[in-house]
Amino acid sequence: MPKIKSHSGAKKRFKVSKNGKVIRAHANKRHILNKKTTKRKRVLRQTAVADATNTKQMKRLIPYK
Repeated sequence: MPKIKSHSGAKKRFKVSKNGKVIRAHANKRHILNKKTTKRKRVLRQTAVADATNTKQMKRLIPYK
């Protein structure tokens, strides 16, 4: 059986934790940061766990990660 190719965009954006959960970064932290509060920007810095509805598809995109 040949190896499965990883999705290039997905392997840059997602990571799988030891428990098998998909880790992702928050959106809205690139530009127009003046109007966002300091608290909001601080929360956006942290990583988040991907929603369970998308986890199966994301794991299929990054099979060896």
